[in-house]
Amino acid sequence: MKKIGITGVSGFIGQEVARQAVASGFEVIGFSRSPGPRGSRSNVSEWRMFSLSERMDTSGLDAVVHLAGESILGCWTAKKKIQIRASRVLGTRRVADGIASTADRPIVLIAGSAIGYYGNTGDREVTESSPAGNGFLAEVAQAWEAEALKAVSSRVVLLRTGFVIGRGDGAMRLIKPVFRAGLGGNLGNGKQWMSPVHVQDVAGIVLHAIQSQSLSGPINAVMPRPIRNEEFTRDVGRAAGRPAILPAPAFAIRLVLGELSQLLLESQRVIPAVAERSGYKFRFPELPTALADVFAA
Repeated sequence: MKKIGITGVSGFIGQEVARQAVASGFEVIGFSRSPGPRGSRSNVSEWRMFSLSERMDTSGLDAVVHLAGESILGCWTAKKKIQIRASRVLGTRRVADGIASTADRPIVLIAGSAIGYYGNTGDREVTESSPAGNGFLAEVAQAWEAEALKAVSSRVVLLRTGFVIGRGDGAMRLIKPVFRAGLGGNLGNGKQWMSPVHVQDVAGIVLHAIQSQSLSGPINAVMPRPIRNEEFTRDVGRAAGRPAILPAPAFAIRLVLGELSQLLLESQRVIPAVAERSGYKFRFPELPTALADVFAA
């Protein structure tokens, strides 16, 4: 049985990766700052320490999936921005250090990243071959990926995730009650592009990348078709069975959220060219079916 080590295994994406990995016959080794079995971590067969100050023990692993990092949600104070960057850059450095110092090195490292790498794309479609953008998140993603590429491993895959939706947690945990109360609406003018993805497809792409030996470099974990925010709002309203007619003006979003508002107001028109070309079959290729699953919970 092959072993997969997962950092951030207790998180929204990490739990789904672990679930699918076990269902596919893999053994999951969990990495945590406080390792130990509890709650939804039951898919983990062994626990090891993950720390920003010590290299990671990757011995005996066939693959490493690195998902740990400070949440980007919350007010982006100077301290918060330092934590966001440090948790990703230093955390990935410890993973790469661990791989380099292990004689029986993992075959592949799947390193978490984000479509924030591309910055504000406006109406322009971008794929994995598109250049990096500008702004705080783009700069963090570039530094984050640079550390991953230092890993002495036969393959490094850079997992650029989009707007992740799914049952139970993630952004939809906050969005669902708003729309069910009939308080949803466009963000700003609603024309900005979004690139959502169901959490099951993020995990599916991770396992696809582990098992597809020809894959390396960036892979966009997004649905095949980007949508505008107004379409997202309409589809969420339909799934909630409520009208979505209360827009949030851009100036109000910027006033309340500050720099974090760029997550909601800037365009991310991203295409999963590598995933599609390599034969990955999306479980939820369209937003309405993904939302039907989310609101069924």
